[in-house]
Amino acid sequence: MIRHVVMFKWANDVDAAHVAAITAEFATLPPAIEQIRSYSYGPDLGAVAGNFDYVVIGEFDSIDDFFAYRDHPAHQALVNAFIAPYVTERRAVQFAVS
Repeated sequence: MIRHVVMFKWANDVDAAHVAAITAEFATLPPAIEQIRSYSYGPDLGAVAGNFDYVVIGEFDSIDDFFAYRDHPAHQALVNAFIAPYVTERRAVQFAVS
């Protein structure tokens, strides 16, 4: 099992409506991308200063399944429309889960 974790820091002009819209868009991916085994996402709770603003965690059976998700047109459309123009910082990691 492969776990993919990605965190974003939003630009200063990103508002609650955009965060709600992106959350709704993330909900559309598991039904559209069969390689997703588990998918969690959401905004930071704001409990600790300096945290990133949003996280996505996906699980996949293999690294090839992760790449299929990464390159899937639905995922790419979400990234291009809702993430890339609004992010000032991004961090990601993929690791094997035993």
